[in-house]
Order: sequence, then structure tokens, then C-alpha cells
Amino acid sequence: MRWSKILTLVIIVLVVISVGLTAAAPLPIFKNISWLPWGKEIILGLDLRGGVHVVLEAKDTPTSKVTEDSMKKAVAVLENRINQTGVTEPVIQRQGERRIIVELAGIKDPEKAVREMIKPAYLEFKTEDGKTIVTGADLKDALEGRDPNSGQVEVDLTFTAAGTRKFAQATAANVGKPIGIYLDGRLLQNPVVQEPITNGKARITGYESLEEAHTIAILLRSGALPVQLDVMEKRTVGPQLGQDSLDRSINAGIVGLIAILVFMIVYYRVPGAIADLALIIYALIVLGIFIGIHATMTLPGIAGFLLSLGIAVDANVIIFERIKEELRSGKSIRSAIDAGFKRGFVAVFDANVTTLIAAVVLYYFGTSMIRGFAVTLSIGIMASMFTAITMTRWMLHLAAGTNLVKNVKYYGA
Repeated sequence: MRWSKILTLVIIVLVVISVGLTAAAPLPIFKNISWLPWGKEIILGLDLRGGVHVVLEAKDTPTSKVTEDSMKKAVAVLENRINQTGVTEPVIQRQGERRIIVELAGIKDPEKAVREMIKPAYLEFKTEDGKTIVTGADLKDALEGRDPNSGQVEVDLTFTAAGTRKFAQATAANVGKPIGIYLDGRLLQNPVVQEPITNGKARITGYESLEEAHTIAILLRSGALPVQLDVMEKRTVGPQLGQDSLDRSINAGIVGLIAILVFMIVYYRVPGAIADLALIIYALIVLGIFIGIHATMTLPGIAGFLLSLGIAVDANVIIFERIKEELRSGKSIRSAIDAGFKRGFVAVFDANVTTLIAAVVLYYFGTSMIRGFAVTLSIGIMASMFTAITMTRWMLHLAAGTNLVKNVKYYGA
């Protein structure tokens, strides 16, 4: 029985060390293992990866007034435009009655992204006398591509049923005459109608690159913004600055973790070593949860994780002090472990619950950055409760059952 417990402890140590090394610096042998979550990358937020933070404010114009409905539509149009550009994990949220906050991480050209995001994109087909026959509201789809014969870059348009009828009537009435294609009031093309177009399809040419045509197609598909949006605040974080913040955070976390691990072993001996093992398991559990829920890690999020790490250590300290008191009173190691966990549980539970309540309040009333801090802190607290109360206690009983360390001084007493 004793040797089976020793073997169990050895296996736990080896597994934790191997997985811990994989988490710290994914080895080539582990990179292709799809089920190993720690080999994957955690999504980094704006402050760690670089990008842009923009505050937009809706303005009344002679043709459109700011209403609750128009603000909802504006958010939907922004989401549609941004999602089609391929930006991962964008943040788009309302602030008050007229403002929208947008955060885009990992983009190479923040200035261009902001311009394209709030561009009106009004599409109009006009006859020679300036009469508008169809608009972007009559558009069903817009896709960039190349002419199969000439290789010329173009945007292919498909109209709705109503737009098809309008376009068919207009082209039939204007054979031999030009119909201008305007985007945001700028003439893109002025082709001459050769014959009536009844299939509801048209194309716009004259683009320098496929990328330019792709941008226009996105704007046309997403539709026009229902209100005018002005940039009230714009904050750009460079990739180098974000990487520097990430490196400093990781270094601080490593130094702090090593200091904690050494202190626990020196001060609490065997329980400290067990707590260190449980602490590494705790960190791996939390990182696995972050990856599993596709959480976006920010600097406040890292702060929440490190704070929860301290809370996890604090729970072990409270319990180990109770165990030392029981050992000094003359109880056996096993009895002291049980009594220590029983006496320390209430204090640990109360401390974690009050911190969890504070995290919930921060999430409910906070903005995106504060919410990130609250989420990581909450996940860390719940994981620390599991490792401190369950995992640490089980491994301490395993260690006591091996009878390799019988002297109570090795338990910090």
C-alpha cells in the first residue's frame, strides 16, 4: 500500500512537470497534439498585441436623427464590417445613448481600419440627367473578383427582386446612354448601356488591386450607416509596446511564482512542497479554462490571474497554520491534516466568497478592461478553491500514508 502511494505521488510530479514545461514553452513533440490545450496560444488583447481603441459618437444630421433604433443598427453595421475584415475578437459596445466603443487588436494599419469602419458607403446608380435609379438599399450581395477573360479586378453586384425590376426598367429606357455608378458621391464608372440588363447583376471595375475591391465589397454588403459617426477619441497601441508589456508581465509572473514556491517549501516543508505541486496544477487548470472559453487576455486579465494565484497561496497558508497548531497539540500527522482542513475551511471559504462577490460587482458595473480582470479573478478563485481544499488535502494524505517523513518538524511544526 505504501509503495502504491509513493508511485502515485511520483506519477503526479512527473505529469505536472511535463505538462508545465509544455505550457511554459511548447516543445515540438507536443505542438501537433490537438487535445493538449496548453500547446495552443491564448488570444491576446489590444494592450498586449497592439491595435486601436476608438470612441465613436453619433451626430444628428438634417437627414437622420439619432434614436435608439438607429444606434442598434449602427452597432450591427459596424460588427458586420469588422467581422468581414477578419479581425479576431473585436470589442464593440455601447456607451451611453450616443457613443460606441470599438477595440481592434492585431491590425497592421489602425488609421485605415478606422476610416473604413465609419465610411458611409452610399452606392447609387444615376442616369445621365442625375436621376437615381437604384441604391445600396436595393443591393443583395457584392463580391470582389476578376474578369475571367481580361483578368481585370471588379466588384460583382447582385440586386434584390425590387432592385432587379428597377434596374431592368432603367437600362431598357437608357440603351445607348451612360448610367453612372457613384460611391459616396464619387463617380466610379460611367458605362454606356448596350442592352437591357434583366438578370439583376452588374459589375464595377476600375480598381487597382483585389484588396481595394475587397474593401469596397465589404462596405457595400454591410450597408450604409444609419447615422453619422464622428471619432471622439482614438488610442493606438503599437505591436512593440504591446509585446514589451507582455514580456514584462510574464517576467514578473515567473519571478513571483518562483519566490512563492521557494517560500512555501522553506517555511512549510512537506506541506509546502505539496502546495507548490497543487499550485502548478491550479495554474494549468486556469490556463486550460482560458483557452477553452476563448478568453482574450489583457493586462488587467493577467493582473486578475496573478491576484488569484496569491489568493490560492493564502488559502494554503491558512490551512497549514491550522495543521501546525494541531501537530503542536500532540495529534498525529493524519489527524492534524484532517483537523487543520476542517478548521481552516470556514476562513478560506469566507475569504474567497467575499472576493468573488467583489469580482461579480466589478464585472457588472465595469467596462471591457475591468470585466477582463473580474473574469480572470473569478475563474482563478473557483479553481483555487478546488486545488486548495481537494487536491492539496488528497496529496497530503498520500504523503502521510507513505511513512517516508514521520517527524512533525518536516510538516512545519
